[in-house]
Amino acid sequence: MVEQSARAARSMRPFERRITWLTIALATLALGFGTVLLWRFEVPLVLRVCLFLVLALIVGSLGALLYESITQPLRGLANVVEAYRSGDYTVRGRRAASSDALGELVNEVNSLGSTLHEQRLRTLEATALLEKLVESIDVAVLAFDGSHRLSLLNPAARRLLGLDPQRLYAGATAEDLAIEELLAEEGTSRVATTVAGRSGRWQVTHGTFREAGVAQHLLVIADVRVALRDEERAAWQRLIRVIGHEVNNSLTPIRSLSETLLSLLTEILPQGPARADAVTALEVIGERTDALGRFLGQYSRLARLPPPKPRWVSMSPLLRRILALDSAHAIELQVEPGLEGRVDEDQFEQALINLVKNATEAQQGRTGRIRIVARNDDAMLTVAVTDEGPGLANTDNLFVPFFTTKPGGSGVGLVLSRQIAEGHGGTLALENRSDAQGAVATLQIPGAARSL
Repeated sequence: MVEQSARAARSMRPFERRITWLTIALATLALGFGTVLLWRFEVPLVLRVCLFLVLALIVGSLGALLYESITQPLRGLANVVEAYRSGDYTVRGRRAASSDALGELVNEVNSLGSTLHEQRLRTLEATALLEKLVESIDVAVLAFDGSHRLSLLNPAARRLLGLDPQRLYAGATAEDLAIEELLAEEGTSRVATTVAGRSGRWQVTHGTFREAGVAQHLLVIADVRVALRDEERAAWQRLIRVIGHEVNNSLTPIRSLSETLLSLLTEILPQGPARADAVTALEVIGERTDALGRFLGQYSRLARLPPPKPRWVSMSPLLRRILALDSAHAIELQVEPGLEGRVDEDQFEQALINLVKNATEAQQGRTGRIRIVARNDDAMLTVAVTDEGPGLANTDNLFVPFFTTKPGGSGVGLVLSRQIAEGHGGTLALENRSDAQGAVATLQIPGAARSL
């Protein structure tokens, strides 16, 4: 503020000098004119001197008052304008209530300051909202300068690139982050199958903007797999509902007719091979009808799964209940002490039952270990189920309904488990282990873990 006042004072000095000389000239003229008038009257010399001094005092006071009334408001306005130039819009000029030309000028400058202050507050609020949005959205946002050096990185981008959440990466190049190729084409939006060495499907949008007149690059990377899975799931659900409705409408009369025919043939046909064959055939029809009904019932769960109703649940008792359902396999359980998860208990338990069943079936008679590990990863609930089976030969169709590699399998378990995980706002991944033979299913739900 002192520096601003000094600059304002320097800018006012030439004008003040002109006002000073003008005031002196007017005072001298007034004093000279008054002196001439005094000497034209016949009065004692002492009285003349006294009147001259009084006149000089009056003229000097009026001159000083004139000087201050002109320069002081202008000096204040200079300080106000200098403050506005420095970004301080809270400073106001004096004489705001005056109705003369100078007062109107002060009022207009003060009004300008209020407008700039309000605009700055709105800009700051909009910037804070934008920063909060960029920090919270699950879309990777990165900004680079003209030399492809990083200037902005949100948490979603850190997760996508596998970066340390605590480390500062300001100044790192796009090449350092292994995404240099994404900046090759400007003003484009395309789908990439690999980002920083990770496979998937991402929509990559590359745009440019200017900051302080310098070109900057904005990179937005959105994972489109969830959206595609939602559309895919909706299509499967519609298909399952149609098939279930039509097939069930036929299964009920088929089952009823087979039972009626079985009863009639038992009474009409005599004992013998013909009766035995007919009874066997009708029993097969009834059994296959029941099996097909159960098969459709499994898939109907995908179409009727309600939204989860999460609450805080202790993980240790829930996981021990799952272990009690399978006493034929040795399953190790490792749960972080006091771990709780905010989940729909019934749905979450069903998802884990499916994952454990998938792990036990993957053993294919082997005696390998199955392990369940539950932990709190920075408020993210993580449950990993590992096995020591042969691993995954084909991972492309693992979550496709009706697809299964197991004899007698329905292809529902993994699809239902992933649907439950995503219904909680989480993810389910199934991949081969990197430390040993076998596979690991990892279910993660952000913001759903706490340790008591």
